[in-house]
Amino acid sequence: MILRGRLITGGRLLPDGVVETVGDRVVWAGPASERKDPVPEPAEPGTTIIPGLVDVHCHGAGGFGFPEADSEGSTAAADHHRHNGTTSVVGSLVSAPPEILRQRIDLLASLVDDGTLAGIHLEGPFLSVLRCGAQDPASILDGDPALLESLLESGRGHIRSMTIAPETAHFAELSTMLQTHGVVVSVGHTDASNPTATRSIAHSAHAPLSATHLFNGMAPMHHRAPGAVAACLSAAARGQMVVELVGDGVHLADETVSTVFDLVGPHQIALVSDAMAAAGMPDGRYPLGPLDVDVVAGVARLAGQGDTAIAGGTSRLMDIVRRTVIHAGVDLLSAVTAATGTPAALLGLTGKVGDLTPGCRADLVVIDKELFPRAVMASGSWLTKTLES
Repeated sequence: MILRGRLITGGRLLPDGVVETVGDRVVWAGPASERKDPVPEPAEPGTTIIPGLVDVHCHGAGGFGFPEADSEGSTAAADHHRHNGTTSVVGSLVSAPPEILRQRIDLLASLVDDGTLAGIHLEGPFLSVLRCGAQDPASILDGDPALLESLLESGRGHIRSMTIAPETAHFAELSTMLQTHGVVVSVGHTDASNPTATRSIAHSAHAPLSATHLFNGMAPMHHRAPGAVAACLSAAARGQMVVELVGDGVHLADETVSTVFDLVGPHQIALVSDAMAAAGMPDGRYPLGPLDVDVVAGVARLAGQGDTAIAGGTSRLMDIVRRTVIHAGVDLLSAVTAATGTPAALLGLTGKVGDLTPGCRADLVVIDKELFPRAVMASGSWLTKTLES
């Protein structure tokens, strides 16, 4: 398969590029002028070929959520995201009783085994009750190394990241244990002071480190109490941390998204969907683990509790890339990098996914001038294709 058009590859946006795939791999990518073999005519005017997106924080879609759906439903959720351009999906769980968490981890690990998911993200249970957001406070526990060991065992090496609050008990031991197992420590759902958050980041900064949906689930940054937000921004500016942004216009103002891009750059930002079961679905009631969520005008909040904490997202990652460019004013290359190369690097998957360079898996999205997906390829096969022949 040889495609020609505007192309993002290797951290560059080429006005006229070519990407060639053989089987499930990219074998060539670069400027059309450097191809010696004949190349096809460019794709439709206004289209751009970008790498398949990588979402490191995703709870579900299409009416099914990873924290509660069976294997068939969880597969349907992952497939929904794939067909909308996210070709690498990390399935996120929420805080739950230990036995339920082990069961959910075991189920999702099987989906990693068969390639449906790119890994598992544990968002809890070692979080701050004060900043639990839409998670069940009864399921939030103090840091427990023995419990963590059992969760990692259930994951069979497929747990890619875990959100923990810096103020939880045994943070240093938990962080070391996670990094020993190759799991990204993600600071989040925290009420920690700036000194506490800074110490936790310093302890963990020798390995890949992230901040779970920066600003959300954290005390607001105040000029006399900068809190975890300032600690995370400083660490990202130093190149020590990748900060997640749910740039859907609900979790964050567009101006906040553009500010963080200006401050730390796309290589320290992972755009994420934080999508739950309602993503891609109409308004209504949906589950998020043990809790019910009402979606009204596309905004998810805990059922029956009025204007409470946001309960996950209803956008797909391509929706967020589009909003980041059109509403936040971030350039396309930076927004795509934050949804592809940066999250891939965070997971240790550089050279495998998140780019269109030789050796990478043949995952790509052809987007139109309004940044909507026109075609999606995963592992060298078209999932959707509405381009003209």
